[in-house]
Amino acid sequence: MSEQCPNCLSRRIGKNNYGKKAAGVVGASAGTYGGYAAATAGAQAGAALGVVAGPVGATVGGIGGAVIGALLGGATGASAGVILGDVLDDRVLENLRCLDCGYSFSTDSDSRDDIR
Repeated sequence: MSEQCPNCLSRRIGKNNYGKKAAGVVGASAGTYGGYAAATAGAQAGAALGVVAGPVGATVGGIGGAVIGALLGGATGASAGVILGDVLDDRVLENLRCLDCGYSFSTDSDSRDDIR
């Protein structure tokens, strides 16, 4: 189904995706921090118990675990943020923009008295 601008009736419509972009960044940041914090705590516990491998093995394992935890947490957080942002774009924000007249609207925008 092709969208049509309620202001000028043009069919040249673009998507803003502000919610998806913002929530993706916030989710990635929160996920990276959470993943890093969890991996660091696990690495500290592992280093305390893994002294058998020696200090070099415990250090390398701890750093590697923290980096991998941060990367996995960031990817998971970004995915969740993008999903949430997509819902915000579709249901809350005026996600569609007319490429001819610049009018912003949402898919359920039937009234023409919205503020530009």
